[in-house]
Amino acid sequence: MTRAMLLCAGLGTRLGALSDERPKPMLPVCDLPILRYGIALLVGHGITDIVINLHHRGDVIEDDLGDGAALGARIQYSREDVLLDTGGGLKRALPLLDPDGRDEPFVSMNGKLIFDLDLHALLDAYRRDPGVLGTMVVRAVPDARAWGAVMVRPDDAGHPRVRDVLGDGEHMFCGVHVTRPSVVARLPEGKACMIRQGYLPWLRAGEPVAAFVHDGGYFAEHSTPARYLASNVALLGGTTLRHPPGVLTGVDPTARVAADARIVAPVRIGPGATIGAGATVGPDAVVGRGATVADGATVRRAVVWAEARAEGVVEDAIVGKSATIPAI
Repeated sequence: MTRAMLLCAGLGTRLGALSDERPKPMLPVCDLPILRYGIALLVGHGITDIVINLHHRGDVIEDDLGDGAALGARIQYSREDVLLDTGGGLKRALPLLDPDGRDEPFVSMNGKLIFDLDLHALLDAYRRDPGVLGTMVVRAVPDARAWGAVMVRPDDAGHPRVRDVLGDGEHMFCGVHVTRPSVVARLPEGKACMIRQGYLPWLRAGEPVAAFVHDGGYFAEHSTPARYLASNVALLGGTTLRHPPGVLTGVDPTARVAADARIVAPVRIGPGATIGAGATVGPDAVVGRGATVADGATVRRAVVWAEARAEGVVEDAIVGKSATIPAI
């Protein structure tokens, strides 16, 4: 059985006051939490046994997902009182990822991603390349150094290999990799980065790490308000996902829209939302479930979170229940 871990214990500090309301993996994109996109991707590929690590506002994640049954998954949680970083979090969760000691490969994925990735192809590539410590998903980007550049070169058999990380290179690590419990067990105890304390020193010792080059399909991470808003806009605009977690566009039939309100597609107006008299919503706007757009207000290129209220002109911004921040 292939299992997966979704890394969700980060703090999301670059999102300012909004990170107090919910952890980054629970930011709503088209009115659905980012984390549900990752779960839908895994379940769509037949990976239903999922571990999620928790720290900052882990209660929000657990309350929303429960045991995962409603999403077609079996979810277990690994709680971290102290942040353990990517490698330490994986090592702490090994009893859940490898309960029977069979050392089967598993998928590790950053919980802040929306990624249209072919996991079958990734796992096939890993299994066809015996002896590697792991297979890292990478993509070519023009500003690779800003993302912690990954150098990829073929070996003598033509297999793409990671030669260096955090140095020179034309690729970025996408936050997804396949490895085995026995590899993670080699990490030091306590806080450890899977790259800095794992793959990088192992590479420099001459051990093989494979690369899986992702050169198509949607990829978005949501570390900043601007990237978060851009992801909402992209999916509203028709970017396709092979395994979407639900309806991403349109007006929910339970939304209450005033007769003289103006709706300019593309939009997503969620269940129970209220659009007031004379209001304009769109283009490129998301109004979450139970949210309110006040009479006469304008919301365009913006996201209004569930149960929040938008007033006046809201543009290039994110409206939470406790704060509004510019998405620039």
